[in-house]
Amino acid sequence: ATLKERFGGVEMPRIVISDTIRNVKRNERKLHFNKELLDAIAERLARNEQVILFQNRRGYTPYLECPQCGYSARCPHCNVSLSVHQQRNRAVCHYCGYNEPITSHCPNCRTVEMKPMGFGTERVEEALQGLFPEARILRLDGDTATSNSAYSRIIGAFARKEADILVGTQIVAKGLDFGNVTLIGILNGDNLLASPDFRAEERAWQLIMQVAGRAGRRDKRGKVIIQTAEPDHPVLQQVLRGDYDSMAREQSAERQSFLYPPYSRLVGITMRYSDATTLHRAAAELAERSKEATLCLLHRRNKARRALAAQIVATHASMSASKKGFTLLVYGRKLPKQHIIL
Repeated sequence: ATLKERFGGVEMPRIVISDTIRNVKRNERKLHFNKELLDAIAERLARNEQVILFQNRRGYTPYLECPQCGYSARCPHCNVSLSVHQQRNRAVCHYCGYNEPITSHCPNCRTVEMKPMGFGTERVEEALQGLFPEARILRLDGDTATSNSAYSRIIGAFARKEADILVGTQIVAKGLDFGNVTLIGILNGDNLLASPDFRAEERAWQLIMQVAGRAGRRDKRGKVIIQTAEPDHPVLQQVLRGDYDSMAREQSAERQSFLYPPYSRLVGITMRYSDATTLHRAAAELAERSKEATLCLLHRRNKARRALAAQIVATHASMSASKKGFTLLVYGRKLPKQHIIL
């Protein structure tokens, strides 16, 4: 069943898609905000209404990069980029918690200034303080809501109208009911759609609709502004229409076409060993044997299955280093749902 209306007959929020590229070309974009969103924030502040801004990345910036040699700091244990947390003056791994001081000099080529790439909630908060110095701003993410009491304190303050703008990650998407919130700003719709996951578009639709539901929950109609460089993206157009059925049909057809679940199974095998060369050799042999076994199994089936064999079987390997040694993920991508390989 699909819910067609809101509780109490409250009007659905008006959704607007704001073209980021168009704003840049017209020189109407300031920092991380398009003109439509800045104007809408100013209007809400003038009417003593509240605003929620959604950016699904915490921290100041995802990482710092050297403009000369391309160096970026990585976690020595997890081999992922360190996210910058400006207020703590630390570069932090969001997997294991490793952190180190932020450096302005590239340790690789000694370039004087490292360049921030992208933006997180902390950087959004800083930008808002410069653009709207009179506004009272709160931030709700994994860095500020470190306990149940901290979370309740932030939510309670916003509910009591002690702040005008709430900046947050997906923590702000579900279960919050603020009667005075009339504007939702989604700062980077593209980031949700571009996630390297076959479920990215479905999840983007769900998350955007959940965040949008925080606006206009009483007598005032809400407004949602989605900033994107792809205003004609099918999922965003489906969000604009509130068209769940169309989204579900298209996602299902796409998954069937490319043999993704629920029309196939994904199998992942993780291998660990202290010597990287030996690990790569063993993983390559395992991947090859898995392919041969799967193709042999498929060959016994009908012609249609044999024709699809080349598409169905694929492997991908990714390496990461850790304190316990090297880890290699051998990823058996698509297998027929009817078969299990042991």
